[in-house]
Amino acid sequence: MTQQQNFKSPFKQDLSPIHAWSFAIGTTIGWGSLVVTSNTYLAQAGPAGSVLGMLLGMIVMLIVSHNYGYMMQCYPDAGGAYTFAKETFGHDHGFLTAWFLSLTYLSILWANVTSLPLFSHYFFGNVFRFGKLYTIFDYDVYLGETILPVLALLLFGYLCCFQRRLSIHLMTAMSVIFSLGIISVFASAFFALDRPLEPAFIPDASSLSQIIRIAVISPWAYIGFENISHFSEEFSFKRTKAFRLLVLTVVISTLLYIFIILLSVTAFPQEYETWMDYISDLGQLEGIKALPAFYAAEHYLGAAGIWILMLSLLCLILTSLIGNISVLGRLFYALGKDHILPDKFGQLNGKGAPQNGIFLVCGLSFLIPLLGRTAIGWIVDVTTIGATIIYAIVSASARKMAVSCGDKKDERYGLAGLVLMVAFLAYLLLPSLLSESSMAKETYFLFIVWSILGFVFFRHILHHDPSRRFGNTIIVWVALLALVLFIALIWMRQSMISSNHVMMDNIREHYLTTGVTSQVRLEDEQFIQDQLQELEKSNAQTILMTTAMFVFALVIMMTNYSFMNKQNKESQMIANTDPLTHVKSKHAYLDFEKNMDASIRSGNAPPFAVVVCDVNGLKYVNDTYGHKAGDEYIRSASAMICELFQHSPVFRVGGDEFVALLKGRDYEVRDALMAELHRRSEENITTGQVVVAGGISDFVSGQDTAMHSVFERADNLMYQKKQELKQMGAKTR
Repeated sequence: MTQQQNFKSPFKQDLSPIHAWSFAIGTTIGWGSLVVTSNTYLAQAGPAGSVLGMLLGMIVMLIVSHNYGYMMQCYPDAGGAYTFAKETFGHDHGFLTAWFLSLTYLSILWANVTSLPLFSHYFFGNVFRFGKLYTIFDYDVYLGETILPVLALLLFGYLCCFQRRLSIHLMTAMSVIFSLGIISVFASAFFALDRPLEPAFIPDASSLSQIIRIAVISPWAYIGFENISHFSEEFSFKRTKAFRLLVLTVVISTLLYIFIILLSVTAFPQEYETWMDYISDLGQLEGIKALPAFYAAEHYLGAAGIWILMLSLLCLILTSLIGNISVLGRLFYALGKDHILPDKFGQLNGKGAPQNGIFLVCGLSFLIPLLGRTAIGWIVDVTTIGATIIYAIVSASARKMAVSCGDKKDERYGLAGLVLMVAFLAYLLLPSLLSESSMAKETYFLFIVWSILGFVFFRHILHHDPSRRFGNTIIVWVALLALVLFIALIWMRQSMISSNHVMMDNIREHYLTTGVTSQVRLEDEQFIQDQLQELEKSNAQTILMTTAMFVFALVIMMTNYSFMNKQNKESQMIANTDPLTHVKSKHAYLDFEKNMDASIRSGNAPPFAVVVCDVNGLKYVNDTYGHKAGDEYIRSASAMICELFQHSPVFRVGGDEFVALLKGRDYEVRDALMAELHRRSEENITTGQVVVAGGISDFVSGQDTAMHSVFERADNLMYQKKQELKQMGAKTR
């Protein structure tokens, strides 16, 4: 595997392995693990199905972990999956990844920050339920319960901005606390358990289907484990250890989830015969009884058990806040450095934190408590789709990188992760096209809205992208549009089913209020129900046919596009590639110069340097050994230049003249690269190998109005070096 050259990161390299692990696991497990996950998993698969499904999901996530670990060694930059996709596939893929990555992390942040009022309500009563504002989506919004999340955002935003080390130590301490708390309560219940956990699976459903159902939604349970990919620049340890940290996080997270799930069925109130009766009736319960894990903790440990889990739950919430605020700040920092967001977001404050990015995170979150928990639930459900897409993109990036580097094992892991995530996405979406989905129809609508907003924002980026980094991979946007249209069909289907349910409820209410006899009512209801089922079948067939035609048309369109794009790329490659050396041609250089000039005029030009190289002694070689030897001499010079500036575009702009444009990593270490070029050329004078004179000049913002002025300075320095090499014995023209 080829790693990028070392460069000095603006971040402090003080994140130890235990700190990195705490950020990974602290962001992975949040409010839902103790309050939502166990109930929903048990309702779908029972204890055995949930445990086996989680273990199967763990294996899948270990494959994804391998792909993350591999890419972190290739691109140890803030930005995580965004950087991986951008560097591997291009800026279009990078933007798409960042768009859904932002939604995923923001959703988890919003779910946890708005859980603070629920935490207060469950354990301290109606302390914050004052000043009722309104009811939205059947949820009562109170002034007190909106103030609490806002105060939490202000506090933890401040810590992440100005008390970076304190926030890191808090993450570590609280991650250890909630891990030990959950383990201790489960151990107490497990050793005191004197009866089997029956039924092991949900009756009247295939055991295998229950296991697969849990495994498929497992990406949602692990969202956040990969967040250390955004902290790669801050590691105080070798990045080769990152994969082991990810494995440790996935394994411990899985065990904690399993402990909570099993704990939730070890005890239940006496009025219920089985845990199934208890779980199915949770919506009618209040207080500790409405929280199975807490009820079991009280059953085995009394008040101490509740306090241990309360402290664990509070730590789960707070670590999620710190983790997601920190990781979103670094993602926005990476977007600022790449001029997708304003440049001010690509800066760090004096404490080494992406202050402006964190301010943006908090600003986007302040109004969220006003939406109520019902809407938050819909938003969080979107992350199941979003996380699956992100993990698929990272796996595809790992596969492509491994292919280019010749890493066969990593290529297989990348392919396995990609195939699994595509299969998971199909499992999540395809059944919802024909039958009632477990996700609300509003969830699909929100995904469509977020995708459309992505198209709108991308249009804004294109308008402010004179260097034409974006808009070069139309296929990715066709794929997103296809996904949006497909999910729109699902949304339509789920809306139809929901409308039918509402209609039946209205009919039943009508019969009850008009006093129709029960026998007539039941007969009429059955008749109407049968008609609605026939209507649903007809609608499902229509949607299925529409989907099939759409997919067929899409395949044909993409096939035609692929053919035309291939022809266009071949033509561009011929025009932009030097036939002798296979580096970029003068035509390509002129296009590049034009785009850079536009960036300079707009004020969006990134830091860069121009290196001008001239091959010494080409005329001597041609006159003495012939033009065939001269061509070989040029190819040798080109190979040396490309080897040195391997992360920068190299152009042949004349018979013996080359230009390299240094950005990113090569720009950071430009002095060392030029010193190596001079050293090799001076050594080659005595050995008769190729000698290259080079000069370099940096772009000076505010002084240089065009790239040509940078080129001229570098060209003058190149001629000075050429004279020095001549005095040392190098051949000239």
